[in-house]
Amino acid sequence: MQVEIALANGVAEIVLNRPEKMNAMGDLMVGDITSHLETAEAAGVRAVIFRGEGPAFSAGRDIAGVDPATDDAEAVLGGVFNKLVMRVANFPAPTFAAVQGACLGAGLGLALACDVVYAADDAKFGSPFARIGAVLDSGGHSFFVQRLGTHRALELIYTGTLISGREAAELGLINRSIESGKLLETVRAMAVKVASGPTAAFMQSKRIVRRIEEAGLGLSEVLALEAKAQAAASHTQDYREGFAAFQQKRPPRFIGK
Repeated sequence: MQVEIALANGVAEIVLNRPEKMNAMGDLMVGDITSHLETAEAAGVRAVIFRGEGPAFSAGRDIAGVDPATDDAEAVLGGVFNKLVMRVANFPAPTFAAVQGACLGAGLGLALACDVVYAADDAKFGSPFARIGAVLDSGGHSFFVQRLGTHRALELIYTGTLISGREAAELGLINRSIESGKLLETVRAMAVKVASGPTAAFMQSKRIVRRIEEAGLGLSEVLALEAKAQAAASHTQDYREGFAAFQQKRPPRFIGK
């Protein structure tokens, strides 16, 4: 299997399992990831982890057998990889990426589409497309500009420089870098902790953040969205449980509904 899934403690762990190819992704592999996301959503998971088996998270699209003379890049991106990036970005539960080794191209898009990205100190992020005369894709321009600014985005694109996980964290491209041997246990612990929280409320926040990001909303608009989100949250079991636990001075027991 090129992609595997494990479900436990309300968390789905989706594993890119093509280490001999640095987890480079073709249509079949993307289809498997999408299928596993459908399985995770149907199972009602409350968090998802993405990771890669072997020395890399993902080197991106598998172009080893691609003929550039006949390759319909627009169709491949629009019909396959772009859909995957949006599916991950809009997944109805918190998503986490645990990145080791190379995280490039479509692999970069997959990782940065997650809500939280932790990486090994020596992981490698960047845009190697200059080496093959191609354009950064899979949302890379959006992620770079929003998180790094136009000047750093274009520097990375023009030079093809790869930055380490530690540098990516310092620049704000990802959340945090961690010693390689502790990466997966740290991400798993965080995912389990978040999955035990009020995930319905978290999804309200996720939608607000996406709206701010995509529509450039001002303060008054955000305040209105927050009020509507709070109204929706107030009808959940978790809201009632949270208030009851606070008033009774005990830990809350959230169920994500």
